[in-house]
Amino acid sequence: QVQLVESGGGLVQPGGSLRLSCAASGIIFSIGAMGWYRQAPGKQRELVASISSGGSTINADSVKGRFTISRDNAKNTVYLQMNSLRSEDTAVYYCNMIISTGYRYTDYWGQGTQVTVSS
Repeated sequence: QVQLVESGGGLVQPGGSLRLSCAASGIIFSIGAMGWYRQAPGKQRELVASISSGGSTINADSVKGRFTISRDNAKNTVYLQMNSLRSEDTAVYYCNMIISTGYRYTDYWGQGTQVTVSS
């Protein structure tokens, strides 16, 4: 069974920084794309950033220039460095990975980590 475990969320003041991590464990043959999504109260879940197996990245317009996604394939881990945080970045952040356990690729999600930006 594959599990994704997130860490790094918390409370930060506007203008501050946080780094989220998400590590996959279990029987893993290969990992395709990795991504971070977020969901604020009363809103739909939205893509924040994604990174392909080759390292190509996509960022939501709202986070361009402030957030950076990266991955460490040796550790099956994806990161999200968040700088210049704003109150509107407050949300539960979820990591997502497309993982093959040897038969097919399947979507996996982390449990979510709360990020609160407030003074």
